[in-house]
Amino acid sequence: MAIRLSPFVMQTRKPPLISLRKRNLSFSHFLAAPISKSFVNTAPLHRNSSSHSWLSPNVKSGEAEGKSSTEEILFDEQTLQQQLDKAIEDEDYAHAAKLRDNLQVIHEDSKASVLSANARFYHAFRNGDLAAMQSIWAKEDHVYVVHPTAGRISGYELVTDSWEIVCGADHEFPIQIDLKDVEVHVRGNVGYVTCMEVVKTKGGSWGKQVATNVFEKIDGQWFMCIHHASHIDE
Repeated sequence: MAIRLSPFVMQTRKPPLISLRKRNLSFSHFLAAPISKSFVNTAPLHRNSSSHSWLSPNVKSGEAEGKSSTEEILFDEQTLQQQLDKAIEDEDYAHAAKLRDNLQVIHEDSKASVLSANARFYHAFRNGDLAAMQSIWAKEDHVYVVHPTAGRISGYELVTDSWEIVCGADHEFPIQIDLKDVEVHVRGNVGYVTCMEVVKTKGGSWGKQVATNVFEKIDGQWFMCIHHASHIDE
């Protein structure tokens, strides 16, 4: 399936860009409460670098390497959330507070990882680095990109074909992309970043685009699955 371009397509990433022939207790106050002094010295979870999970501090390193033990528990966000729900149901609020704090550690780490993946995407974009751009995207059929005022382009092959056109355009890379109003949200194995792109090339400007970038965690690594940019008229 080929991508068909209009003759003047790549002066900017603004329209027209790409066309395809065809594609596809009331516990709320408890959970929000600050960490109490009685839990300040609670031992933190430790990262297991090989599994990208978290280990309970009472799990010995030998037990974490595959030995059968009732203490051998790898905690991920879903497991901790289930345990937190159970602790609240059992009214074991001391244990629930510890689980809540450990969940916060994992959540903040996940947000930092998604922001790092987002930074890799814009680094590849700024530099017109097609190989880096190809490595950022999940190699799946459900991924898609919407360039400013263009239609939806679906599937890894077509998405990366569209970026080959962007990266191969008659621009003098690196281009300048400033990000404003950046926000990141993570839920389980899916995270997204919203931001405003202010894009300038030497001798010109693409203006401002509102962008949403969605990432999926696959085998412990965050990959892009959606990039949707919409131009803002000024």
